[in-house]
Amino acid sequence: MTSYIIRRLLLMIPTLFGIMLLNFVIVQAAPGGPVEQMIAKLEGFDVSATSRISGGGNAEIQQFSMDETGEYRGRRGLDPELVKDIEKLYGFDKPATERFFMMVGNYLKLDFGDSFFRDASVIDLIKEKLPVSISLGLWSTLLIYLISIPMGIRKALKHGSRFDIWTSAIITTGYAIPSFLLAILLIVLFAGGSYWNIFPLRGLTSDNFDQLSFAGQMLDYAWHLILPIICIVIGGFATLTMLTKNSFLDEIHRQYVQTARAKGLNDTQVLYGHVFRNAMLLVISGFPAALIGILFTNSLLIEIIFSLDGLGLLGYEAAINRDYPVVFGSLFIFTVIGMLVKLLGDMTYMLVDPRIDFEARA
Repeated sequence: MTSYIIRRLLLMIPTLFGIMLLNFVIVQAAPGGPVEQMIAKLEGFDVSATSRISGGGNAEIQQFSMDETGEYRGRRGLDPELVKDIEKLYGFDKPATERFFMMVGNYLKLDFGDSFFRDASVIDLIKEKLPVSISLGLWSTLLIYLISIPMGIRKALKHGSRFDIWTSAIITTGYAIPSFLLAILLIVLFAGGSYWNIFPLRGLTSDNFDQLSFAGQMLDYAWHLILPIICIVIGGFATLTMLTKNSFLDEIHRQYVQTARAKGLNDTQVLYGHVFRNAMLLVISGFPAALIGILFTNSLLIEIIFSLDGLGLLGYEAAINRDYPVVFGSLFIFTVIGMLVKLLGDMTYMLVDPRIDFEARA
């Protein structure tokens, strides 16, 4: 197992390099980089993220793209030396290949640079936003698995019953409702929209959080998370529930189950002594992707609607504003985390089913 882990860790190096190279090429080819954004701001145009969403900022930045001579159009009112200083400020006075290898070299030294448009380093920004995303991702994933696995097992055992039919209708309905629409509905109903003002609408904590007791802080923290987590969980547990059900149904009808029952084992012994570890392999395989997906991407709209300043919103704003250090720094860190979590998922296979030996397969 040790040699397998070492090989996987070594394989991460070229994989990570390829991902960074591909994304660097794509981002560099996209129009409206940081130089064009700064020129547009100096010319008095609104190039904020909200302006880009509404469509006004794209056309304004587009006119500052390079022409066939390599010069920026639309900069006629600016001093050419100022434009050169802006290019030097953002490192665009160097060729793209040199900038890429400088970035890789800095990342090897764990130097992720500073944001172009925020007065903070990339690491400080990620540390600042991480608690929000961890809160949403961790609790949502745990709730999804705690609900889905028992329900999926129960549906498999009661396949075709009223319980199976009604629960299938409920989870299909939940899956069909977009999370952002559910979020708006919950705000209207329970967060002071038009009916009851029961739950808070903004942030993870109240203004008087520091004055509360430890128990009060935990309750306040949970109270702020209820609505956002409901929105994520409702649409997230349907797929996992059906996957669990189908996995157990497939295993229940295998020959070794009939043999175990013929030996006198009861249903509980057969289910948890034989079926469980085989059926759970497919369920466990999706855990890393589910956690990473909720942690970094799936909660973007939820963060926006509930005013939660997390990693999803940070990455979106960085991509819109062409804040390259934040884009590439967060991409590097998230990719490393994703690959390590995937390796952890493979190692968990052996805990569920010791018959799996990755080293022997290699």
